[in-house]
Amino acid sequence: MPADPLVCPGIAILGGGPAGLMAAEAARARGVEVDLFEAKPSVGRKFLIAGRGGLNLTHGEARPGFDARYSRGTAQVSRWLDGFDAGALRAWARGLGIDTFVGSSGRVFPTDMKAAPLLRAWVARLREQGVRLHMRHRWHGFDSEGRALLETPAGERRLEARAVVLALGGGSWPQLGSDGAWLPWLAARGVAVRPLEASNCGFAVPWTPFFAERFAGAPLKPVRAHWQAADGQPRQRQGECVVSEYGLEGSLLYAIGADLREALRNTGRAGLALDLLPATPEAVVLEALSRERRGRSLSEVLRRRLRLEGVKAALLREWLPAAALADPARLAAAIKRLPIPLGAPRPVAEAISSAGGIALEALDDDLALRALPGWFACGEMLDWDAPTGGYLLTACFASGRLAGEAAAAHAAAPPAPA
Repeated sequence: MPADPLVCPGIAILGGGPAGLMAAEAARARGVEVDLFEAKPSVGRKFLIAGRGGLNLTHGEARPGFDARYSRGTAQVSRWLDGFDAGALRAWARGLGIDTFVGSSGRVFPTDMKAAPLLRAWVARLREQGVRLHMRHRWHGFDSEGRALLETPAGERRLEARAVVLALGGGSWPQLGSDGAWLPWLAARGVAVRPLEASNCGFAVPWTPFFAERFAGAPLKPVRAHWQAADGQPRQRQGECVVSEYGLEGSLLYAIGADLREALRNTGRAGLALDLLPATPEAVVLEALSRERRGRSLSEVLRRRLRLEGVKAALLREWLPAAALADPARLAAAIKRLPIPLGAPRPVAEAISSAGGIALEALDDDLALRALPGWFACGEMLDWDAPTGGYLLTACFASGRLAGEAAAAHAAAPPAPA
């Protein structure tokens, strides 16, 4: 039996994360009626989880440096930001009564550090503006005539709308709704898609059981990473990471993860090395290690002369043979550039975000799907990539705004002649 129609007089937005909510706001501001459908009982669940330790809304870095942080889709994301950049996002939050500040790292946070007040104010304003929010409505593909089907509390319904905006997220944190189930449905309709892959995630390292048990959760800071970028050029970056029972994770890995994933995909290995004493020249390290020990153990020498102890000292014993530990020159070289044998990135479901999804060439400049007239897409569904630090959220907001405005223009346009 055919599903009953669910008629939207304007546009329908599928997905209630930041991109979908911003698309709703932008479309409603153009005077178009908006119905937003969310699979979960409430909107913005991943947004709230992301703000648990302090909502990193955006970043204070100036453009074009800001734009260069996007390791995939840089040119397209830059164009989105032309319409809604970090400054515009902060002004938008201020319009909701949420002041922000720039932290010492350049990251931008609400003054109270919380996500919930911003989301509550935003949803209240959307309702006041006339956006209709429908919870527990999940898209689950197309019918034989190419119309979207929704699972609803009242049963399966056939969606009818002037335009549709997809804002379903990628594949990370699927328990919050972004499970990537939509990939085969769009591919079957001629939309170019790429497999989802983990981004902003940890990487496996084959620790010994003793090291993993003893040091899981220990921070490595500061360290400087040395690696080879996707263009073949050597790179380095100082930051922090954390030992986990499976390997390494943390902001430093997230920042360089795109290059590491590319290297693993292309060559089967990622050439990561860590400088354990980034503020100390190798010559100084070598001099300290070459002095007579006077009965002191290696651990004591490292601690007293170089302030190198705990997990950093244990890393040396984890990877260096006894002969290298006993050789001041080899040990000094390892302290300044210790190779770390990285394995596979963690599964997409465990990652903070995902890359892959709808290929950017499948969309026009207004984020309309070339293969599906009247359909638009935004947010983490699209194949772009960025590190944490506010860059992810900023691009989600910016793409949502663009898609919402374009969908509103499409819905308001007179129907094409038959």
